[in-house]
Amino acid sequence: MKVAIVGASGAVGQEFLRVLDERNFPIDELALFGSSRSAGRVYSFRDKQYTVKELKHNDDFKGIHIAFVSAGGGTSVEFAPTITKYGTVMIDNSSAFRMDEDVPLVTPEVNAKDALIRPRGIIANPNCTTIQLVVALEAIEKLSHIKRVHVSTYQAASGAGATAMAELIKQYEQIIKGEEPAAEKFAYQLAYNLIPQVDVFTDNDYTK
Repeated sequence: MKVAIVGASGAVGQEFLRVLDERNFPIDELALFGSSRSAGRVYSFRDKQYTVKELKHNDDFKGIHIAFVSAGGGTSVEFAPTITKYGTVMIDNSSAFRMDEDVPLVTPEVNAKDALIRPRGIIANPNCTTIQLVVALEAIEKLSHIKRVHVSTYQAASGAGATAMAELIKQYEQIIKGEEPAAEKFAYQLAYNLIPQVDVFTDNDYTK
């Protein structure tokens, strides 16, 4: 099987590599993609070295069976047609397609069969906390119908990627030094703080 990872240099991309190896996922060929900033980096996987290629609108995905994509919603939307052009199944980790009716939203332990019907060649997955929640709710639903669920979640900086984690660490360092913490990745300071926003705000004042 030919597999690609888009966003290979990010926190999730690196976790993809670790889990694929841990689960002994059948991979005959592996291709790594990233931004122009990440292109050229070299990573080891199963005793082989792989160089990150810059993600471009070309034919690089021809012949690739599965692409695990975690490079941000904007990148997913822009490159979805390029990735799926030759039949590659795009498994997207961003929030870009989660609300699209023609993209199956899949948690394998709950609704794996939905992944077989993918009109656009894309499979979306829920937010990380949602995945864990619905697995538990599925077990409860089988025993007794659930009418309503009230949920409060507290998301880690890691959910926004490596740059977000780096900003959080930098803010802690700045505060310890008595400096004003700089906020770039997030709208407000995250260190020693909670902000009521994950992703963008929608029309109903909930965040995506």
